[in-house]
Amino acid sequence: MKVFRVMLAGIAFIGFLAVASVFAQDALVEQLSVEQIVNNANAAAYYQGNDGKVRSRMVITDNKGNKYVREFIVLRKNYGVNGDQKYYVYFVKPADVRRMVYMVHKKSTPGVDDDRWMYIPSLDLVHRVSATDKRNSFVGSNFLFEDVSGRSMADDNIELIETTDENYFIKKTPKDPSIVEFNYYTMKIDKKTFMPLDIKFYDRQNELYSHIQVAKMLTIQGYPTVVESIVRNPKLGLQTVMTFTDIQYDIGLKDSIFAERSLRRAPREVRK
Repeated sequence: MKVFRVMLAGIAFIGFLAVASVFAQDALVEQLSVEQIVNNANAAAYYQGNDGKVRSRMVITDNKGNKYVREFIVLRKNYGVNGDQKYYVYFVKPADVRRMVYMVHKKSTPGVDDDRWMYIPSLDLVHRVSATDKRNSFVGSNFLFEDVSGRSMADDNIELIETTDENYFIKKTPKDPSIVEFNYYTMKIDKKTFMPLDIKFYDRQNELYSHIQVAKMLTIQGYPTVVESIVRNPKLGLQTVMTFTDIQYDIGLKDSIFAERSLRRAPREVRK
């Protein structure tokens, strides 16, 4: 009987340690600063692996119900977590945008603008996308040029407005309101993956005008990955659904892929 009581005591103690460990982990999560939460969210959304490749398909629906499709391949290379990045976007369909290229050299240094280029094959023209154009529509969709590589974390003041068992809720207000069209935006961030699940932009009248939602997420090569997202403009009745397939991480992309000469001569990684 004494041995049995000792065994029960031991089991109870192990159970106590397990519960204590869970509470300790939860407490550690709760202790994260708002800056750490946002850094983790940015890493989860844009920095999976050392590099990556994905095929994207946009279905754009206008306010009359007309649908337009865009298909393109995105190559990405990171230079450290939340550091500099390079993006190469190669359009595949439809015919009027085929071989068009959008390239970004994203800078992590605060106050330094990203370098962005657009190659228009029908004109054989390389166009430099200015910093003021990054909030414009991306090829006629509800996504913006800036959405492809992500908004710089240094551009906004951040505030943790709510925490639940499953999510963080962040409010971001632009440091320079004169260069953006929104007043502020909110983010719902999953506590387990740190993936931003829901982003709402509010205009100068504090009315919702753009709503980005994660519709489906999978784990690919160990990385939580968005495979479908939807952006809506409730005021204009517009919607864009983006799906992601053929997703690959850590494939060893070379720096030469992201050189300016690749704007006119697409690398084999997007042609094969």
